[in-house]
Amino acid sequence: MNPLSFLLVCFAGWMNRRQQAVIEYLQEEVRVLQEQLGKRPRFTDDQRRRLY
Repeated sequence: MNPLSFLLVCFAGWMNRRQQAVIEYLQEEVRVLQEQLGKRPRFTDDQRRRLY
C-alpha cells in the first residue's frame, strides 16, 4: 500500500466514525423528543424540505 492510499484509508475511517457519531447524536435527540412529546415527531412537508 502506498502512502497516499494509506492516508486515504485513514481519512475514510475517520470520516466514517464522525458520521456515525452524528447519526447517534440525532437518534438520541429524536428519542428525547419522543419522550418529551409522548409520540414520534411529525414534520410538515416544508420542514422536511429544509432538512434535506
